[in-house]
Amino acid sequence: MSKLLVSATGLAAAAALTLGGAGTGTQAASTTLLPAGHSFAAKLTGKATFVAGSTTMTCTVSASVPGTGANNQVPAAPANHNDAGPVGATINPPTFSGCTTSVFGVSVTVTANAANGAWALSAQNGAPATGGFTIPKGGVILKTSGFATCTITASPAGPTAVNGTWTNGAPSTLAVSGAPVPATVTGGFLCPTGNQSAAFSATYQITDITDPAQQITVTG
Repeated sequence: MSKLLVSATGLAAAAALTLGGAGTGTQAASTTLLPAGHSFAAKLTGKATFVAGSTTMTCTVSASVPGTGANNQVPAAPANHNDAGPVGATINPPTFSGCTTSVFGVSVTVTANAANGAWALSAQNGAPATGGFTIPKGGVILKTSGFATCTITASPAGPTAVNGTWTNGAPSTLAVSGAPVPATVTGGFLCPTGNQSAAFSATYQITDITDPAQQITVTG
């Protein structure tokens, strides 16, 4: 249990309007996110896994969906186009549920927040296209109970990009594989206190809420 559930800090999803380096390079291709002005949801398909050493946490439900504000909305034209880089949109903090751990006798709850900054989703045109979520400073708090009572704070020093591959489709998907996320752990006996890191893997479907017959796509 030396690195108990530090993996959960990879609960990422988003916080800045930049992609954080996923495929952007020094001469990034032009990007257009479509349809302009449409609202979208990001919903987990399959399972999200968070791994640190031999410890794994798995969540079966995760989503960021539109609310009453402007989050989860493709920018209106012309802001949905960037001549030399990614296009992004702020999103609501994701929810996580159905989470279990690989450690017997340990339960976990996860809470995402936007107390220190907005979350965002970004996409960059390319071959392949890339995408990412960014978690703001302290944007995910994970608390364990049972044999170990620990508090894990993701991205403690500032925003952290969680980068992956974007695939246009019906629906389009954003797949993240083994993305590193820093964390700070506090707690009592058996908690791996101090600075830690984890690897996050998950695939999210990006669906058009304004018009379900259309798709959220990335092009040049």
